[in-house]
Amino acid sequence: MNKEILKVRKGVPLETEITVPGDKSISHRAVMFAALSNGPCKITNFLEGEDCRSTMQAMRQLGVKIEQEAQGTIVVHGCKGEFSAPESDIDCGNSGTTMRLLSGILSAQSFSCRMTGDPSLSKRPMKRVIDPLTEMGAKLHAEGEKSAPPLVINGGKLKGITYKTPVASAQIKSAILLAGLFADGVTTVIESAPSRDHTERMLEYFLVKLRREEARPQPNKRSGECRITLAGHQTLESRDFVVPGDISSAAFWLVASAARPGSRLLVKNVGLNPTRTAVLDVLVRMGARIREVVEFAEHGEPAGTIDIRGTTLRSTVIEGTEIPNLIDEIPIIAVAAALAEGRTIIRDAKELRVKETDRIAAIATNLRAMGVTVEEFEDGMAIEGGCKLKGARMQSFGDHRIAMSFLIAGLFASGETVLEDTECIKTSYPGFQETLRLFQKGTGILHRNTPVFSAVSTRKVKAKKNSSAS
Repeated sequence: MNKEILKVRKGVPLETEITVPGDKSISHRAVMFAALSNGPCKITNFLEGEDCRSTMQAMRQLGVKIEQEAQGTIVVHGCKGEFSAPESDIDCGNSGTTMRLLSGILSAQSFSCRMTGDPSLSKRPMKRVIDPLTEMGAKLHAEGEKSAPPLVINGGKLKGITYKTPVASAQIKSAILLAGLFADGVTTVIESAPSRDHTERMLEYFLVKLRREEARPQPNKRSGECRITLAGHQTLESRDFVVPGDISSAAFWLVASAARPGSRLLVKNVGLNPTRTAVLDVLVRMGARIREVVEFAEHGEPAGTIDIRGTTLRSTVIEGTEIPNLIDEIPIIAVAAALAEGRTIIRDAKELRVKETDRIAAIATNLRAMGVTVEEFEDGMAIEGGCKLKGARMQSFGDHRIAMSFLIAGLFASGETVLEDTECIKTSYPGFQETLRLFQKGTGILHRNTPVFSAVSTRKVKAKKNSSAS
């Protein structure tokens, strides 16, 4: 079977406004939390990508009724967390979020089940959720090598624990908290630095009582220890939910505009959760002219507009506690680094080795194919910016973020850039190709009623900031 190929040529400056699809991390959680609730919940702007469809199909296999009202609008009929045993294996596709978060829910059920995934997911580590859930009394094990899927779960009674995560990971934290909803006693998750907080915000929106505490940062550290505590046996109240646009999807277009003098882009109705906007901090450090305006936060998630204007970027250092809330954007930030003046350093990002592919190796391979000098580390890379990119034929390695990042790089390269195996883009960003054509052709203008924001960034530039994953 022929794999899908996308081609792109050099783009031109443009002024336009766009929206991006619903947030992937939030869409996953919205379906799960609605299913845990005590009644019907309408979810609007749900991401219709393959990863989130895997979560929706998994919930249907567990007996949850889900109706499709319109494109991006679904109604989930909550069953108070009382699910039915699936008749067959639950196929999580490419979605680590589906498998890891569901493991917390399924560990407390009264039946056994087995979760599988595609070849990429079947290589990803599950020990990070198996260990804390086992400590809570769960009976689960991975059938693959090195604790990789398939994952077999024999549901049963759980007890609350206090658990310090080995790495800052929203998926680990979320799996434990979801299991904690069913557990006897109190469950506390301790992180050395805060990870994405969608789970906490959304649990509170669905009227779950929990406590969040963040300690003062230690010297030479930007973020302190973070604790999240909840009591077991709470039922979520059914409520409608609107998913904001995905800032991780917006990041591709933000870089495409930031690195091209003469461009101006407005991204409307995009999520501006502070644990997801590290990409804006990095771009500002690189010289980008950005302003964001929070316009609403009706469902616990702030959202609004990002205004960005093109300029000449400069190098920066990305490391430390900033990494967990930037992990998904590092592939496109690496492209920005190649377009910037100077040497950009990325460290403390070893987590990239166990994503959909080894993203450190994939980024280095593709940047070198485009003529960029890259020094690869076990936990990151150094990128020499400022050279003229040349078009090349490259692999996506089956990774949606690698594919999209290097199609953006192709907008700045001489000649033709060809990306192989781009079917994976559909896991997170349906409609990406249409927006890509807009940026290549330079068509589209700002609406006349568009507010003229100041070109001066509203973010303070930090020489070096040390602040997950779905």
